[in-house]
Amino acid sequence: MRLRTCLSVGFPRRRTGGSELGTVVTAIGIGNSVLFVGVTLLALRRSLLRGGAASVWLAAAFGMLTVLTTVGRLVPQHPHGVGPVLAQRLDIELLVLFPYLLYRFATAFTPQRRGLQALVSTLTAGLTVWTFALPHVPAAGEHRSGAFLAYLVAFLVHWSVLSIAVTGRLWRAGQEQPAVARNRMELLSLAAATLTLAIVGLAFQHGAHGGSALAVQLLGLCAGAAFLVGVEPPGLLRAHWRHAEVERLQEAVRNLMTLAMTRREIAARVLGPAVAVVGARGASIRAGDGELLAAIGETDGPSEIRVEQPGVVLTVWTSPYAPFFGDDELRLLETIASLTGIALDRVRLFEQEHEARVALERANEVMKNFVALAAHELRTPVTTVHGFVQTLNHLGHRLDEARKEELRGALEQQTARMAALVEQLLDLSRLDADAIDVRPQRLELASRLRELVSVAAGARADEVEVMVEPGEVVVDPDVLDHIVSNLVTNALRYGAAPIRVSAALADGHVRLTVEDAGPGVATELADTLFDRFTRAGVSRDRVAGTGLGLAIARAYARAHRGDLIYEGGARFVLELPSV
Repeated sequence: MRLRTCLSVGFPRRRTGGSELGTVVTAIGIGNSVLFVGVTLLALRRSLLRGGAASVWLAAAFGMLTVLTTVGRLVPQHPHGVGPVLAQRLDIELLVLFPYLLYRFATAFTPQRRGLQALVSTLTAGLTVWTFALPHVPAAGEHRSGAFLAYLVAFLVHWSVLSIAVTGRLWRAGQEQPAVARNRMELLSLAAATLTLAIVGLAFQHGAHGGSALAVQLLGLCAGAAFLVGVEPPGLLRAHWRHAEVERLQEAVRNLMTLAMTRREIAARVLGPAVAVVGARGASIRAGDGELLAAIGETDGPSEIRVEQPGVVLTVWTSPYAPFFGDDELRLLETIASLTGIALDRVRLFEQEHEARVALERANEVMKNFVALAAHELRTPVTTVHGFVQTLNHLGHRLDEARKEELRGALEQQTARMAALVEQLLDLSRLDADAIDVRPQRLELASRLRELVSVAAGARADEVEVMVEPGEVVVDPDVLDHIVSNLVTNALRYGAAPIRVSAALADGHVRLTVEDAGPGVATELADTLFDRFTRAGVSRDRVAGTGLGLAIARAYARAHRGDLIYEGGARFVLELPSV
């Protein structure tokens, strides 16, 4: 029995005339060759469409097997001369290389250790050298020398060990994978095992057309069909495999339409089933504006498939274990993206409605607070002014000059208080309407702060220390005046001397600090310190005020693209860009 006949699954060399069993064996052999060609073409197509080393190795392996089972038939049974003998050895070498190429196909999914890879390559190279070094390959019925029998054993061991390794690696690769990828890899694993049985069976069969030959050819047919289906499972089979995942996806989609969730919750709910149902290694969902809502698995590298629908971008990174992404998978991803987009739009509308309702409730609360506070704050000075005016009007002729002067001073104080309140309310209206015109100017900071302190502190200016090095900044002087005056006034009202005003310029920003030696802000006030109309505890009882100063100061700072920050204790920090 010739070696290439014993170790190939394909066309038998000859057929017993008139034997029905021989005809069947020959027909199955033809079918095997057709299947091998199909696997080669599908692997090449997969390599062209998606790239990857696995498809290249598989195409090379079955390309060799195709050549062996077709062109190899032309090699003479009793070669004479250099050319025919070389053709015979090349024919055998194809069988030597096939399990090695199949092994490289299996290891392409998950990289193998370099040492083991080198060992397998070395053993294959050694067997290749042995193939061409054989002095003689006996034909069927000829005596087999001890050297040839040793070669045959080495050949079968090499083939079997590599095939078993391929079977195990492919089977393990499918574990922990979604159903489609798992079933596909398990089918490839079983195909490799079946092909190994067919090859080993051929080595021990008796006769070209007996029952053993038929069994071997059937094993080869099953192996070829399994490889063909494993490389690219039909749509109906993929749909059957992922039935459970589709049900989970449908449940997730139903929840999207019925449960009130945030956009990120929606994206997170849909990603898991989406990855499972198409066998991806990772996926991400972004909103229409590019915001990343959720991501799962490996979200980088090649094999990226991007599906855009109104308001959502679904990107998946395909797994090397998954079959082709065909039209069914793309349509499924488009459906998932479309439903997710609808759910995200629903949540967006819900969030907008919620934000509008909250804003309306807050505006209503602010308005109530404003009316109550304005009425309360204005009633006292208005009542006082009205009383003083009545006194001067009706009883002025009975009062001496000293008493009249006292009343005039009280009138001036109360009208100033009303003017300040009205000015604050006007500031709020301008800030709310974004009507503040910020005009940065170059000014000398130290001298400007000393002027501000002098005006804001008045007779208590000696309680305020300005510790600022000379230097110029570029800021809006009116914004600076409003904020610093408010902070110094608050420190004088609620804090304790000494009050320190310091500033530093770094990274294009001026950082100005106002700090006093007092106990700082009341605990119950800290969280709402910059809210409008915020006054609590001792501050409310001890000092008159509207609770608008800090809110206005922060609004001015942010209008200037800066911020006003409370750092604890009695320390406030103003940050403004200086450009």
